[in-house]
Amino acid sequence: MNLRRRDVLAVGALIALPALAQGGYPQRPLKFIIPNAPASSVDTIGRLLIAELGRGLQQATIADNRAGAAGALGIEAGRSAAPDGHTLIVGSTSSISTAPLLQRAARFDPLVDFDLVSLVALLPNVLVCHPGLPVKSVRELIAYAKSKGDKTNMASAGIGSASHLAGVALQTAAGFQSLHVPYKGGSQGVASVVSGETDWVLTPAPAALSLVAGERLRLLGHSLPVTARPLGDTPSIAATVPGFEFSGWIGLLAPRGLPAAVTATLSDAVARALRSRELAAMFETHGAVPTPSTPQDFGSFLERDIAQNRKAIALAGLQAE
Repeated sequence: MNLRRRDVLAVGALIALPALAQGGYPQRPLKFIIPNAPASSVDTIGRLLIAELGRGLQQATIADNRAGAAGALGIEAGRSAAPDGHTLIVGSTSSISTAPLLQRAARFDPLVDFDLVSLVALLPNVLVCHPGLPVKSVRELIAYAKSKGDKTNMASAGIGSASHLAGVALQTAAGFQSLHVPYKGGSQGVASVVSGETDWVLTPAPAALSLVAGERLRLLGHSLPVTARPLGDTPSIAATVPGFEFSGWIGLLAPRGLPAAVTATLSDAVARALRSRELAAMFETHGAVPTPSTPQDFGSFLERDIAQNRKAIALAGLQAE
């Protein structure tokens, strides 16, 4: 009888060990892999979140930039980490949704190889044009471009970039054509519109808002489905082109196999962090919209985003390189 009781107690102790370990999460500093260069939009927003998560989880945090191959290098590094919740990935549209479609080096499947924790923010694209262009709305730009045939120019951050794909999607949805002029990076593409070398660009909000404030660009619309606070009273493009939505995003992912309790802890921590008024104000400064979600909702969102980007890539006639 005593022997059996000791056996039962021993088995019970072994079963309790994983629960105790999860209950103590996190047990050491958290490393966040950011597959983007320092000072990029993803890096800036990611670091703001990381700092707030560190305070909420009462643990030190480390931001580890791993840029390269459109984010594929950093994502691969995150995928191979131990799935214990102490190495996480700050993913985005370019590194998660489009890299596997355009980069042969990206051999991961974003819907299979990771556990999704939460969306963090939407990064609306803004439709801006040169102030000298005789248009003051999305509708007027479309009409102007149609009247010019294919004589208007659209700038982008490069072939296959978010601004390229968003611009192609807009032209297809609105039924007009502009000549694509790719540049080496978003800043050069936006600068070309400022100088009048090109006519318009659909670019991430942080790249253009200060130039709009300085009246060096004219803001026509944004890519969110409804008016968003970072953009004041600016109308959505969808108000003119029904159903159009082509925004960037930032989210938190983990290597596949994360314990469910750890996933729940992290998802809740992100939601609490994004309720911070201070963090929301800082996001707004950078044109980002706080967007917490459940892991399940993040999965549904990601499926739609990948499908949308796959369609835009096909329309642009692009293939993986």
